[in-house]
Amino acid sequence: MTPQRVSLITLGVVDVDRSRAYYRAIGWREHPRSVEGTTFFQMHGSVLALYGLNDLAADLGRPATALGTGAITLAQNFETEAEVDAAVDRAVAAGGREVKRPQLVNWGGYVGFVADPDGHVWEYAVNPFWPLSADGALILPEVE
Repeated sequence: MTPQRVSLITLGVVDVDRSRAYYRAIGWREHPRSVEGTTFFQMHGSVLALYGLNDLAADLGRPATALGTGAITLAQNFETEAEVDAAVDRAVAAGGREVKRPQLVNWGGYVGFVADPDGHVWEYAVNPFWPLSADGALILPEVE
């Protein structure tokens, strides 16, 4: 088993029901194994969990105020600028806060950012140097 993998990403959220509704509204499907206080979304090779912020803090033995958000971005890459625009618009319509409208960036890509209701920042991007497989998987190309 490769050590370079992420099996589960857990987002601490203030209101699990609100966050569940947000992710459903942007098109994610909740996994039936979700339980009271925790919502799971099966992703491509990993799982996203929404878990109560206070419960997460208790599990970690830290105050919730020490956990913070925004020092990490989660990203979805797309093949076209129109797909990025649509994803950002869908996220904002679902209750996300637009952090930065999608735009061309100096390295040749197209990038926008939206924070979910708890401030977790998602990057929506086209990177012309990183092709996607038919199922949307991102595999970094070999260096030439």
